[in-house]
This record gives sequence, C-alpha cells and structure tokens, in this order.
Amino acid sequence: MTDPATTPHESYPDTHHDTYSKTVFGFWTYLVTDFILFATLFATYLVLHRNTFGGPPIGELVHLPFALTQTLILLVSSFTSGLAGAFAHRKNKNGTILLFAITFLLGIAFMWMELTEFHRFLEGGNSWTNNASLSTFFTLVGTYGAHMFLALLWTVALIIPICRQGITTVSLRRLTCLRMFWQFLNIIWVFIFTIVYLMGGN
Repeated sequence: MTDPATTPHESYPDTHHDTYSKTVFGFWTYLVTDFILFATLFATYLVLHRNTFGGPPIGELVHLPFALTQTLILLVSSFTSGLAGAFAHRKNKNGTILLFAITFLLGIAFMWMELTEFHRFLEGGNSWTNNASLSTFFTLVGTYGAHMFLALLWTVALIIPICRQGITTVSLRRLTCLRMFWQFLNIIWVFIFTIVYLMGGN
C-alpha cells in the first residue's frame, strides 16, 4: 500500500525536480540582474532630477491622481496574476485563462495610460532631450514600459498553447516565471510611484 505521506499531489509540480527548480532559480537570477538595472536608473534619476535647466520640475508635470490610478490597476493585476498562478497549480484551465486574460487587459490599460502621459509631456514641449531631469524620467519610466510590453507579449504567447493543450508541466513552469515577472514589475512600479510621482521630484 502506498504511503499517502510520500505520494505527491497530482495538481502541484515537484519543486525539487531538476528542470522545475533550475528554471525557477535561473529566472530568479535574471530578476536580480533586472533589479540592478532599475536600481541604477533610480540612482541616476535621484542624482539628476533637479537638473531642469530652467524648465519645470517633474513634480509640476506629472499628475498624481493619474499615476495613482495606474498604481491601483497594477495592484489589481498583481492580485489576478497571483490567483491565476494558484488556478494553474490546480490544473484549472478555464480559471487560469480567465484570470491571466484579466491581468493582460489590466496591463493594456496601464500601458495606454502611460503612453497618454508621454503624449501629454511631448505635446507640452517636454521631451527627452530638453534636460537631464526629463531624460532620466523618460529613461526610467520608458524602461519600465518596455518591460511591461514584453510581459504582455509573454502572456499572450503562454495563454495560446494552454487554450489548445491545457496546462502541462512545461506550461506550468513557464507560467510560474511569468507570474514572478509580473509581481517583480509591480514592486518596481511601487518604487517609481513613490520616488517619481509621490515625492514629486522634490
């Protein structure tokens, strides 16, 4: 008779399995390097954000309520991506697809708002080349936006095979990495919101 204590649950991956653990560890390593990238961009912004060369400071250009709405959107997406991961571990195909679809739509809404903000800056004559303050702002927020765009593409690339084949060991491993990446981006945005928008560059 099989000892139930030693029988792995069918709905969960064996986190000690070589492929699963190595993939997750490797992705954690990537996230560390990405964190270093953003830490460098934050440091550069903090050093140069006062160099406006007579132009308005960032605090006068950004709209805090607008950025707060973006933050709330990302916080909700963090919740839905976490639930999607839980459904994926339970091999609930429909729940996983639905929640990642909601997460994707929230990401689209965030990107639309970010592009709207960039357009407003440029329309007001505040471009990347005006001064060091705007250069660091566009570089920091633009780099974040590029990461979010990649996360959206990644979401689509992973959901399509799940719609066709269901949740497999490979797709579950990839979804775990995607969820980690999404949570990482949400954490980075909290720093951006606090340093760039909430502090107002002061």
